[in-house]
Amino acid sequence: MAKYLLLKHYRGNPAAVNDVPMDRWTPEEISAHMKYMNDFSARLEKTGEYIDGQALSPDGLWVRYDGEGRPPVTDGPFAETKDLIAGWMVIDVDTRERAIELAGELSAAPGAGGRPIHEWLEVRPFLTAHDMVAE
Repeated sequence: MAKYLLLKHYRGNPAAVNDVPMDRWTPEEISAHMKYMNDFSARLEKTGEYIDGQALSPDGLWVRYDGEGRPPVTDGPFAETKDLIAGWMVIDVDTRERAIELAGELSAAPGAGGRPIHEWLEVRPFLTAHDMVAE
């Protein structure tokens, strides 16, 4: 089994087919979307492929160490994940092909008008100790 991150973006990725921002959806459309996501997660829990998934708040900031005795530096002139990343799902699957198959299904979550979003999802394998060893 290999772990993959299915990363949902607000922007910074190719536009979805049904590209209507969630803040313009009706309450019913949001409920249908969340039901799809919850049903998808529950199905993967039953197969043992679901590890975790979270939607992210639009609040957030960058923080870095700025030297001994100095307060951390926050924010800067760069894109922030709060503007880019909507949420994620971690899956544990047998093959890369299965990760891609599940990402395709997740991309079909309903959006505006109840139509599938057809959003692009970033599929990233977790780095393992084996990946770190020079061959």
